Amino acid sequence: MFNANKVSPQIGWYLAGFTDGEGSFNVVFRPRDDYHLPWKVSLCFNISQRDRVILALFKRHLECGTMRQREDGIWYYEVNNFDAILENVIPFFERFNFLSAKKKRDFAKFCQIAELLKQGEHLHQDGIKKILEIRREMNDGGNRRYSETEIMARFRESSETIRRASEQDDDMVRSP
Repeated sequence: MFNANKVSPQIGWYLAGFTDGEGSFNVVFRPRDDYHLPWKVSLCFNISQRDRVILALFKRHLECGTMRQREDGIWYYEVNNFDAILENVIPFFERFNFLSAKKKRDFAKFCQIAELLKQGEHLHQDGIKKILEIRREMNDGGNRRYSETEIMARFRESSETIRRASEQDDDMVRSP
């Protein structure tokens, strides 16, 4: 079991400072056709860097996440397992917090969304709207793969498909 208090202050503050400048807290929407909802919502903490050694420190001291090297030689450390985010990432950065107002804000929003996911809010359209509202203010708006409009449109398409399917079922002639 991860315990942020076991991380030495020297390492903890170094990693927090590095994250303050280079890290990113994100909300990811992935389209799903094999899922009862049109989107899978997940959280991700990541850092990319040329120096693999620094990222290995994150993996070692956060006790979670994966590292990989991209084709351009950049190393990438990420944590996208929800339990690891709740049990390792959030407690670590609650103990070793940030100096910049921007990273403090992004982390606070990340924690709000984590709580909504924990409560199952992402499993219905109104919860998705709440998540999108919070995400809007993260990472200065950032470049997003899917816009809020695209995300909500897919919910409308999904409910329209369900409505049409149930109408077709009602129109079927059934034999006794």
